[in-house]
Amino acid sequence: MTADIKTIAAHGCYGVSCITALTVQSTRGVKRVETVAVEVVQDTLAEVAADVNIAAVRVGMLARAAVAAAVADFLEERRPPNVVVDPVLKASSGADLIDEDGREVLRLRLFKLATVITPNLNEGALLAGMDEKIAPQPRAVAQSLHKLGARNVVVTGGDLPAPMDFLSAEDGAIEHEFRGERIETTATHGTGCAFATALACNLALGQTVSEAVRLAGEYVRKAMASAYPVGRGKGPVNHLFERSRSQ
Repeated sequence: MTADIKTIAAHGCYGVSCITALTVQSTRGVKRVETVAVEVVQDTLAEVAADVNIAAVRVGMLARAAVAAAVADFLEERRPPNVVVDPVLKASSGADLIDEDGREVLRLRLFKLATVITPNLNEGALLAGMDEKIAPQPRAVAQSLHKLGARNVVVTGGDLPAPMDFLSAEDGAIEHEFRGERIETTATHGTGCAFATALACNLALGQTVSEAVRLAGEYVRKAMASAYPVGRGKGPVNHLFERSRSQ
């Protein structure tokens, strides 16, 4: 959440938040997860929505099915514009960040409510019921996720031999490949979250889905390239790199 707020600020937007889980983590990985009570999530969402005009929503880690269902209930009732669902399944350290029942809520409810979903290749294959061992391709993953109700799918592929984000828009009628360059860095902590949040910000600012994806990828690459050492593990990107340049 700290990184998300920085990303939002970097895009000139104002972020309000609803905490769904607390994690004990550092650059060395996630050590423990504590979910927030469902009633607290429900009350927070209701209070925020009653107070501010929401231009975009970014859904990240949900931890368990009851919390995921509460978020789905909120989206179904309020129908906010520009919903980006980042289906966070595992931490880079391997820790599970949502239970199996929660994955079903993603598949059956949240995907249908999203403007865009942003799984990485492995997450997308798992959610689509594909065998990760057969090296699924972004297009095939996106097509399978469309069948679950997802309107626009971005399969992020920073770990591919040739880094690429693949957008399959409007149920596969439009496809774009956004090629990127390999950046040699250990500052990769939270890149998926930064991408999804930057995408939501660009949608809030009036960009098309395709342009929002391009700009989000560009933002993450620049944030990685300008990162500075933090911690003893995989460090974070430099979310506020533009501010760093101006000083």
